[in-house]
Amino acid sequence: MGKKIIGIVGGMGPEATADLFMKIIKATPAEKDQDHLRVIIDNNTNIPDRTKAILGQGVSPVTEIKSTVSKLRHAGADILVMPCNTAHYFYDSIVTDEKLVFLHMMRETVKHIVKHYPKVKKVGILATSGTITTRMYHQALEAQGLIPITPEPDLQDKVMEAIYSSWGIKAGKYAKARQYLIEVGNELMAQGAEAIIMGCTEIPLAMKSGDVKVPLIDATLVLAQSAVELATS
Repeated sequence: MGKKIIGIVGGMGPEATADLFMKIIKATPAEKDQDHLRVIIDNNTNIPDRTKAILGQGVSPVTEIKSTVSKLRHAGADILVMPCNTAHYFYDSIVTDEKLVFLHMMRETVKHIVKHYPKVKKVGILATSGTITTRMYHQALEAQGLIPITPEPDLQDKVMEAIYSSWGIKAGKYAKARQYLIEVGNELMAQGAEAIIMGCTEIPLAMKSGDVKVPLIDATLVLAQSAVELATS
């Protein structure tokens, strides 16, 4: 079998899309250009805000996401990945064709934890309020017998500020955002977290391994590795 083509359902946000693409490149065993995978990206910045939609404050993103899925499939993509954790709330509305190979970020991330950190039982979640509210990581973790830990409301507000404020990650600024995320990560550890999921694709742009004293699980990196493994198998 030849190498499969990966399609990135992008634009949520643009830098997180580029981050996934780079992680796919780095995860691919290659010595020359031709060893790399073909990757098709639709950086669709017209997709409405996912958290606002979930909280009943905005338009559903499903129509725009399905438009991108259609374009990627017609362009030849065999495997689809979506570098936005919050958008996975709409996964079942997007993936209506059973033949569509569309990796699920939460499930892949939890499989990674179970495989690589078998002794971990309590897992902290750094994510948008939309992801926290929908309990997507809760469900994936609990299905594997793991205990999810989330920030208290005031600290969850800090996570949202780190991502969305004028000095935050979506604005391309990282220093203060990193400080806020480390503060929340330390609090999750104080609650017993033995590993922490960076469950928003913006967070790994500011927060890095070693910022806290437990393993930081980069969901974007896990998704990249899963896509490369599937595309080369």
